[in-house]
Amino acid sequence: MASPLTARVGGIVLCGGQSRRMGQPKAWLPCGEEYLLPRVVRLVREAVGSVVVAGRRDQELPPLPADVEVVYDAVENAGPLAGMAAGFEALTGRCAAAFVCSCDNPLIRPELIRRFVELLGDAPAVAPEHEGRVHPLMAVYRISTRSLLEEMLASGQLRATDFVHRCGARFVPSRDLVEVDPNLDSLRNVNDPETYARVVSAMPNQTGR
Repeated sequence: MASPLTARVGGIVLCGGQSRRMGQPKAWLPCGEEYLLPRVVRLVREAVGSVVVAGRRDQELPPLPADVEVVYDAVENAGPLAGMAAGFEALTGRCAAAFVCSCDNPLIRPELIRRFVELLGDAPAVAPEHEGRVHPLMAVYRISTRSLLEEMLASGQLRATDFVHRCGARFVPSRDLVEVDPNLDSLRNVNDPETYARVVSAMPNQTGR
């Protein structure tokens, strides 16, 4: 259930990648009794007011709740920033900020999302930093960063890491997040069959499909 604070924050779940290393569409990967995309959407919805899913126009998606809007990449073959831009457009006027993640984080914790919202303060964005690496696709961004995002897309600058730095994000050391995610499971994504098997084996028994 979203709190009054998180109700002003939307969610953008990105699923437009080609899944080349996985060898099959990640959105449809079984995760217990649900598929990967609906699972991540369900977990994000527990922490924010409304969720949009950003994918490709030629993409078939698993069934999603009726109130989850599906939008399409603003620019074809432009990576996650294209999905973020489409999600920002959909949430403009409805939310002040948006939590952004990929659909391949099946162990994401709603508590971590809520903590990011609390830590946002007056910053343009907040993102975790773990082992020297910033995670731009596990972060909260103000909708006002949309103009910079669109400028970068228009000029062919497509790196999400560049965007999170250029927008002036606040970076949170992972040691400050273990209270809500002791093993930092939210940062574990599935990029290939081996990591998928390991992550799924670590999943708690949850149902939803």
